[in-house]
Amino acid sequence: MCSDRHRLLAASFSSVADIYERSRPGYPDEAVRWLAGAAPARVLDLGAGTGKLTRSLREHGHDVVAVDPSAPMLEQLTAVLPDVDARLGSAEEIPVPDASVDVVVVAQAYHWFDDDVAMPEIARVLGADGHVALVWNLRDASVPWVDELWTRINPEEPREIVAPEVDGSLFGPVESATFRHTQTLDKQRLLELVMSRSYVAVQSPDERTPLLADVSEIYDAHAGPDGIIDPYVTYCFRAARMSAEYV
Repeated sequence: MCSDRHRLLAASFSSVADIYERSRPGYPDEAVRWLAGAAPARVLDLGAGTGKLTRSLREHGHDVVAVDPSAPMLEQLTAVLPDVDARLGSAEEIPVPDASVDVVVVAQAYHWFDDDVAMPEIARVLGADGHVALVWNLRDASVPWVDELWTRINPEEPREIVAPEVDGSLFGPVESATFRHTQTLDKQRLLELVMSRSYVAVQSPDERTPLLADVSEIYDAHAGPDGIIDPYVTYCFRAARMSAEYV
């Protein structure tokens, strides 16, 4: 069961949809191929947000339906991808028919789900031989400035992603893979990257001001003439749907 705090944080992205779109990284091509497969497929991007993964799935030739509970996030998605089938909905009530997609991908969103409800829903919409794929971009804390920045902002954030547990009556064993990539940020985009974090989005201006001053200080100390290189490890997981019998 989700706590009130969890629900507040999950809902915070509607207030930062524009800066989320500008500052958050995309996903490396190798990860997209691993998650969704090389052959064109019908893919549900669940918790699609502003479409960071959606656009890569389209570029790889997949037919994509994007679902997210936030109208402002989907407005950002459809501004970039106006012909994508974008629908308001949640992981707990997915607005697509039974057995109608080949792959369900979840980028940066699985930890917001009520998985006791969401995983049977994901199994419901998957066709025969379908699979679910989960992915997170996580900052590479082996880089000193990255470790310094995120330790100041939120020392409790995880430094790695472990394989999530999935219902073994619905899905097979979880496979995993990792990939690396970077994005280059100027100071404004680094500030926006921090502001796009849920726990920062819900802070008051008085709480946020000293934190953003720290971000500026770290940027000034480590950026080069072209900005600062922001490194990521992309953690990927996938599991095949086991049965057409749903709980």
